[in-house]
Amino acid sequence: MRDPGNLGEVADSARPAERDSTPVPGPDRIPAMPASVDESDAPVAVSGPTGARTPPPVRAEASGEKAIGAGHDIAHSAVGQGSRVEHTEVNNRVEGSTVHGDLFQAENVTVNNTYHPAPPPVPVWRPVRVGAVPPLASAFQPRPGLREVIDGARERNAAVVLTQVLSGGGGVGKTQLAATYAHRAHAEGVDVLVWVNAADISQIVSTYARAAHQVGAPGADGRKAERDADAFKEWLATTDRSWLVVLDDLTDLEGAQPWWPHPLAGSASRARVLATTRRRDALVSGAGRAVVDIGIYTRAEALAYLRERLATAGAEHLLDVGADDLVEALGRLPLALAHAAAYMINEDKVSTHYLHLFSDRTSRLESLLPPAADTDGYGRQVTASLVLALDAAEQREPVGLAAPAIRLAAHLDAAGHPQDLWATAAFTRYLTTYRAPSPGTAAPAPVTADQARAAVRLLHQYALLTSKAEDNPRAIRLHALTARTVREGITVGETPATVHAVADALREVWEYEHEHPVPLLTAVLGSNTAALAAHAGDLLWNPYAHPVLFAAGAGLSDAGLYSAALAHWKRLAADAERMLGRDSLSTHIARENLATSYRQAGLPGEAILIGEQVVADSERLLSHDVTRALAARTSLAASYREAGNTGKAIDLLEQVLAGSERSLGGNHPDTWAVRGSLGSCYRQAERTGEAITIEEQVLTNSKRLLGDNHPDTLTASANLAASYWQAGRTGEAITIEEQVLTNSKRLLGDNHPDTLTASVNLAASYRRAGRTGEAIGLLERVVPDIGRRLGHDHLHTLTARANLAVARGQAGRVGEAVDLLEGVVTDCGRLLGHDHSQTLSARSNLAAAYRQAWRTDEATELEKQVLAERQRQLGAAHPETLTTRTNLASCYRRAGRVGKAIVIDESVLADSVRVLGEDHLLTLTVRAGLAASYRQAGRTGEAIDLLEQVIAGAGRIQDHDRLHRKDAGSDGLLERLVRRAAGREWPGQGT
Repeated sequence: MRDPGNLGEVADSARPAERDSTPVPGPDRIPAMPASVDESDAPVAVSGPTGARTPPPVRAEASGEKAIGAGHDIAHSAVGQGSRVEHTEVNNRVEGSTVHGDLFQAENVTVNNTYHPAPPPVPVWRPVRVGAVPPLASAFQPRPGLREVIDGARERNAAVVLTQVLSGGGGVGKTQLAATYAHRAHAEGVDVLVWVNAADISQIVSTYARAAHQVGAPGADGRKAERDADAFKEWLATTDRSWLVVLDDLTDLEGAQPWWPHPLAGSASRARVLATTRRRDALVSGAGRAVVDIGIYTRAEALAYLRERLATAGAEHLLDVGADDLVEALGRLPLALAHAAAYMINEDKVSTHYLHLFSDRTSRLESLLPPAADTDGYGRQVTASLVLALDAAEQREPVGLAAPAIRLAAHLDAAGHPQDLWATAAFTRYLTTYRAPSPGTAAPAPVTADQARAAVRLLHQYALLTSKAEDNPRAIRLHALTARTVREGITVGETPATVHAVADALREVWEYEHEHPVPLLTAVLGSNTAALAAHAGDLLWNPYAHPVLFAAGAGLSDAGLYSAALAHWKRLAADAERMLGRDSLSTHIARENLATSYRQAGLPGEAILIGEQVVADSERLLSHDVTRALAARTSLAASYREAGNTGKAIDLLEQVLAGSERSLGGNHPDTWAVRGSLGSCYRQAERTGEAITIEEQVLTNSKRLLGDNHPDTLTASANLAASYWQAGRTGEAITIEEQVLTNSKRLLGDNHPDTLTASVNLAASYRRAGRTGEAIGLLERVVPDIGRRLGHDHLHTLTARANLAVARGQAGRVGEAVDLLEGVVTDCGRLLGHDHSQTLSARSNLAAAYRQAWRTDEATELEKQVLAERQRQLGAAHPETLTTRTNLASCYRRAGRVGKAIVIDESVLADSVRVLGEDHLLTLTVRAGLAASYRQAGRTGEAIDLLEQVIAGAGRIQDHDRLHRKDAGSDGLLERLVRRAAGREWPGQGT
């Protein structure tokens, strides 16, 4: 199983069912704040935009025969001879000077030696259009009666209700009605038009986020989709621009509640929300929404549709005396009428002929969709019209592929699936097997990917599905009612083969996605796998659990979609136990991954509970499979470590290592993997020397067996660099990390997740070495790439953002650091929980930024909260708790409560010496902080004594480093500690 380790660590490429991997470096967690302080004897004004002086206004007055005056601000204005340029000083004293000479264009004007930058140009508003509004169907009927009802609902409630919900069954034309309003709004020049495919909540969020950037909503920075979406909602509620938001095909009304726009009362003339849904329950009309029931066409509308649709195709002659009876037979359902019109046009058949075929089909197909299963009351019309269209399409090139193709599509997500599925071997193999042969011809050749795609286009031509390449990865959509009708019509013998073909195709694309992750495609594949599982029932468990179920879970975890992954593994573990029994291997693997998923989701307690059961089961059932039994215990150790029980994790890993050496041998790859995990655990427990010893052995072995450029060697190198970094051997860490980044780029490419992680790790070491400018430059390049590659919710993205925040703070850009860290804290709390160790570290960093910005009350309260949780989880003497205690002392010191700071500092120093030793970096840091407190309290002699101890300890560390390496990378340690004792260094620790 994959072990994500702490935030910023990346697992290797082992399969979920195989083993935990050795964590790759990087910050072991979101940057935690050290005990050091950034304080001086007296408060210093914060530099930056908040302290900048606003230039006085400048204006030009015309005087004289040739003068030209601008009238107010003269930037970018023409100023001629004799014009007088005036400005108002801060003290309101008016001064001026006369411009002599030729006419000139004023860009920046100097008046009385005062520099006045040109103001930014006033933005020109352009209409904003987000989302693909469906084109109006051929011969679309405006349905004036319905539109009067919709408009009336708005007008009657204009003061309080600005939202109309179009509610109705499948195929009645709700989306087309909404589209007419969108097209009309566009023609009338609405400022903002947003169309949302709202069947999936994630689509609402992502579309709102895109809209936020288009309109320039305050607070939308592109780093977090949900925060940007919130910013767009706020913008809608406060803007004076006109706008229309359409939420099409709302399914999860409960989940959509936070995303309903709420215009201000009285803004009916400029703001509107329109939604479509099949739902009819009370929730639809909640929050003052006006509900309009959408039914079938009237008789006149149905006839008008057929007449205009045929006329558009130059086929008016097909509408004969049977038209009236035909529209009634079709139930006046827009979807069934679309099927019929497409058939009549493509086959050149008159309405009487189609009515005869339709009536015959209805009598034969009633059993396919019985009334009890047809809650909308439209199924039989769609069934008959569908089969007629399919029969016709089957005769067109590529002959015989329409029916098997639509069966495949019907088992996927109605919201859309990727085009790539139609190029898979699974789909082309299925189409080859189930292709209807042409009479009198030999067996056809195997179906190609091009023929499969041609079959999709054929279905599109017969209005049986929609194919729009520009909408990829949801390029191909099948109406839910059509899909349901297709599934109802599949014979019992065909269903298992269809289900397994779709599952095999999804697995193929999942495997490619694992190597080339794209967050949006991952989410779409996840929804399609879930849709297949819902349609397939138990067929994916016969005769065994289909691998796509496991591939989907691994893909969601790899993409950092931990909540979705956890829900997936919960379902899978329960289904496996129900179908195959508690003792089956599939059940065991599902539960292994469930434990890992709990850990990734920030729930180590639940991970430990399941993991202990998995270990017991593996020892009972899999005694013959030593590798799996050891992997289960390694995974459990990772959960102990994540829960803060590092001692128990180390004890377990030491047992696992002994067992692996005994059973597999000291040079087995799995044995070396356990050693790597143990080294990471030692590092977390601050047993850095032991971590370095193990990781140097792992790296030497990896180079010997695999070579310098193998991915496992890069992993081992990065882990060793992380331990060097922790030991203060920054120079060595940087040398290794630069080489890891170079090799990763060469072997994996610039945008591979491991390359991006290596960039973040290197930037962290640059920052620690005082090379802040290089750190910021590297992070500003890599943070957007990580967000695009892994998604804004991925933990590695959060790590990179946190590192960038700390680096900017260290560079004095405190306001930017605060803004970034507030977002990181919010996202960590949402994704991991407010008590997760990574969230606590993020909150501690935010407290550091608050303290640096002189927001001491907020910093103190935040550190108190973090300290209470650290003590509960880890105990008072754990290194992270010690760090938090000294952070709190720094808050008190900056607030002028130096006595309280000294009490805490002295207590922390005693515990740090006892637990970590005199010359541990944290001990020296605590000592430097206490020296700052003594100095602030006027106890200068004691401060000097402590500072001398700090200098001596730093010197011993440097001397030790010089004996063991060529590069004196920790030579900056002494300078940093002295600066901390003097109160002149940014307090954030970074990663």
